[in-house]
Amino acid sequence: MAERKQLFLNLFEMATASHITHGLWPLPGNNRERFADIDYWTELAQILEHGGFDGIFLADVIGAYDVFRGGPETALREGLQSPNIDPLLVIPAMAAVTERLGFGVTFSTTYEPPFAFARRMSTLDHLTKGRVGWNVVTSYLPNAAHNFGLDGEVPHDLRYQYADEYLDVLYKLWEGSWDDDAVVADRANKIFTDPSKVRYINHVGERHRVSGPHIVHPSRQRTPVLFQATGSPAGIEFAGRHAEVVFTGGRTTEEFRRNADGMRDAAVRHGREREDVKFIAMAGIIVGRTEEEAADKWKLYRENSSLDGILAHSSLPVDLTAFPRDITVAEALRRADVSPSKVPFLPLERTVGQALDFVGGSRDDRFLVVGTAKTVADEIEKWLDEDGLDGINLRQYHSFDTARDFAELVVPELRKRGRLPDESERSDTLRERLFGAGNSRLPDRHIGARYRGGANLDNPVEPLRFDTANAASF
Repeated sequence: MAERKQLFLNLFEMATASHITHGLWPLPGNNRERFADIDYWTELAQILEHGGFDGIFLADVIGAYDVFRGGPETALREGLQSPNIDPLLVIPAMAAVTERLGFGVTFSTTYEPPFAFARRMSTLDHLTKGRVGWNVVTSYLPNAAHNFGLDGEVPHDLRYQYADEYLDVLYKLWEGSWDDDAVVADRANKIFTDPSKVRYINHVGERHRVSGPHIVHPSRQRTPVLFQATGSPAGIEFAGRHAEVVFTGGRTTEEFRRNADGMRDAAVRHGREREDVKFIAMAGIIVGRTEEEAADKWKLYRENSSLDGILAHSSLPVDLTAFPRDITVAEALRRADVSPSKVPFLPLERTVGQALDFVGGSRDDRFLVVGTAKTVADEIEKWLDEDGLDGINLRQYHSFDTARDFAELVVPELRKRGRLPDESERSDTLRERLFGAGNSRLPDRHIGARYRGGANLDNPVEPLRFDTANAASF
């Protein structure tokens, strides 16, 4: 019998009170308010490690959600991704109490220089023994731009051009600056590093000038696993060149496959193979020992969900709650003097009430299942076999009940079906867990590998170019 495709299992997290399940942090027993307590992270990491999870994925933002109602007040009241501590700094604590759990962490390429970030990620890859990945983002909040001295957001596609050069610098530092055997630690001759095996990168680009050499010696993976979330044309082309794991979705199996195939095609255009890119979707899973128990949990979460939090998170430029529910969205926008182009996701012909109900339930998509472990496992198998999904980011409704429920109820069922590895089976690095044993490093066909051994440092790669007037959102 053919070997069954296994699930890559992440918990979706953020170092804040309200990440993506708004209004739920006050629920009894929820630990969300402890997000700045190091014990929160070590406890959670151990639950995931012993519960069969492959990783924890940490989202991040570097600005406040201050578009809705013209300021940050709603987001602050809701705890919506503010306060929010630096996710890179909680990883070493979790790594210290685990052996196999992987860590994906978000960092933006738009505002901070690449040399300093290269050092931090190499440090994390050392400290975790190769269990770290990076979610490459370009930052989309207007307040983020204001926090770094700009008058407004950098245009969407220009951010991707910036990111392309940013990664080029990182590849030169991570892959090309040091040879694997540069550190000799020769006590007899009192030589720690062989200088002939370390080199400057001398990058001179449109945005960055970095001499090098890298300040950290090679780590287990050198380049961390590269994650990306995208759907825009520029983002897809960027993913085809760089990403190893893409967060995507689709309202139907056909739409998901179409999205995935578009990114695989982009990978082939950049000299890679179609299987070089894995796909993960955010999934909502509420599991109980009975169907009734699961339904009761879902009812509790729905009843306590905050519409204000969802609207603020959406950066909606018009407060639909201020209008009668029976007028159309188009009429509400007219009264508010807001162009429909500012809210392309809202159906203009629907009533305000219908639109608010739509926005409030917009995360209840097809990657959502409520039921017993058998019901959940059946649905996950469909995602793997029919959609072609490789993994999930498990949305956390309750800390730590969501993770515990999945670990105690669903993981044994998935293991029984061959969809998750046994506890005794572990991969040394995060990249090996995704791509198989012996694959700790970027494949030779990846653009980052062109700098290995110092090759091509003086041979600039042709940068990606996009239509910088494109107004796509991510």
